[in-house]
Amino acid sequence: MKFYFAPMEGLTGYIYRNAHHSLFNHVDKYFAPFIFANQSDRYKNRELKDILPENNGNIVLIPQLLTNNAKDFIHTSKKIKELSYDEINLNLGCPYRTVVSKNRGAGFLAMREELNAFLEEVFEEAVTKISIKTRIGKDEPEEFYELIEIYNKYPMEELIIHPRIQKDFYKNKPNHAMFKEALSLSKNPVCYNGDLFSVKDFERFHGDFPDVDTMMLGRGLLINPGLIGAILGDNKTDKVIVKEFHDKIYADYKKVLSGDTHLLHKMKEVWSYMILLFPDHAKQAKRIKKAERIADYEEVVSTLFREKDISTEIIPKYWF
Repeated sequence: MKFYFAPMEGLTGYIYRNAHHSLFNHVDKYFAPFIFANQSDRYKNRELKDILPENNGNIVLIPQLLTNNAKDFIHTSKKIKELSYDEINLNLGCPYRTVVSKNRGAGFLAMREELNAFLEEVFEEAVTKISIKTRIGKDEPEEFYELIEIYNKYPMEELIIHPRIQKDFYKNKPNHAMFKEALSLSKNPVCYNGDLFSVKDFERFHGDFPDVDTMMLGRGLLINPGLIGAILGDNKTDKVIVKEFHDKIYADYKKVLSGDTHLLHKMKEVWSYMILLFPDHAKQAKRIKKAERIADYEEVVSTLFREKDISTEIIPKYWF
């Protein structure tokens, strides 16, 4: 069984990844938040810094590109290959309007002729191995029948399927019926992604799809960073290691972020997910969200870890 950590913009950068890898070493591949592909030799310092090998230690990291332009993809792939990466992931799953409105991410799925031409060009160049993270369509699940015909033309490293359409965002349940179709139709290796929040979620999915041996977790790991270890039976997530994880992220962000405002904003992003580990957390979540001073933040987090126990079988609402 292989497990991947999904990319989450603003959250799973190299500081988060390094902290996670140092304490929870069950991830086979980490996927970096997407880079906007272009034909310039200049990239945002933040994007470049995030994928520099020296910032990612012994992590197996897969850079991800967002684009609908083949020449941009190829040019950026060449620059990334210079950093010694041998696989690049194409983002065809991002559901957010700012991306979709430009026919990128899941928005590209509605342009099947253009998508096919794009893939033909980038696979012909084959700068690195290419994997694809996709949704099953933009407007209707049945779009996937056309999409899989396109995907099957190209020898990708793997096809990572999040079985929702773009319009679902992260609401509604993943379409397991269409995922079952994908398994039978795909000529490429398939990885599953979607709503694995707990050991019980994994057991239910694995019971329905026992032959699927590669899974990508995103929000489930942001809530419970030790989820994969719990699934594998290697260890149970406990409050001590979660606190150690928090403290490492917090200390490392302190070193690179200027000013309390930026640090607090980053930690509040982390807590928007991790707070769900703690039952009856409404009061503490509100205090974290309202904290404007480092001292206030540290006090509420210290109290939270001291007074509250965690539960790893909470099934969150689809509010993300």
